[in-house]
Amino acid sequence: MPNPATCRGPAALPAPPPGAQVRLRRMRVALGTAVVIEAHAASSAQAEAALGAAFAALAEVERCLHPRADGSELARLNAARPGTVVAVGRATLEVLRFAQELHALSAGVFDPCLPTRAGRLTDLQLLGGAQPRAVAHAPLEIDCGGIAKGYAVDAAVTALALGGCSAGLVNAGGDLRVFGKLSERLWLRGASGTLQPLELRDAAVAVSDRDAPHPPAGHRGYYVRAGRAGVRRYAAVRARDAMTADALTKCVLLAAPARARALLAACGAEPLA
Repeated sequence: MPNPATCRGPAALPAPPPGAQVRLRRMRVALGTAVVIEAHAASSAQAEAALGAAFAALAEVERCLHPRADGSELARLNAARPGTVVAVGRATLEVLRFAQELHALSAGVFDPCLPTRAGRLTDLQLLGGAQPRAVAHAPLEIDCGGIAKGYAVDAAVTALALGGCSAGLVNAGGDLRVFGKLSERLWLRGASGTLQPLELRDAAVAVSDRDAPHPPAGHRGYYVRAGRAGVRRYAAVRARDAMTADALTKCVLLAAPARARALLAACGAEPLA
């Protein structure tokens, strides 16, 4: 198995500011779901500004990583002829690089390339530098699905922290991250349908349900990749960041139990269901 250091989350958040804090919570539709963001800051004005920045961060990730929308970097990459160099931004580069690393770490279990085209993640070359670029050496249809949503949640949390918030949360329909001195009590549905309490603090949780009535289209690609029937129907994972938590739920669903446990340990994550 590759070096566990390849499974990494975003950079550390800045230290929270001292002093009394106000608490604001807002909900908007983004990333194809209802997103709730909570900000704790020194003033209402500061909290509102941080909330605005957090929702803007979500929108930017969605703009870059939607698999089909006009203007999306990922859509341009999917539409490009093999061998064409496509300019991408930092968010797209980081999400695709993470996907490649987890693909290697999981021995191919994790692969966001849909089976409608012949290419696989190993056919994608990423080039860093001042202007990141990507080259597909075979026809690809990448749908980053939940990991892009997880990355967006992490980007929104970073925006809150950079906006001076001492604590907060971002909840985007199955991906939730809490940071700072905030403890959020959740009711987590288990595979059997029963509810169990969960106290989440300075961490992220993600769930994937193969029997959900309206699963995102990209999730179906994960579940049929390489003919894998999967060994589980439902998974919930706690990790230090939302992108890692979401990606690992797919691995728990598809990998043999021993490999899934090894992946979770390598990434410093734990199964919750």
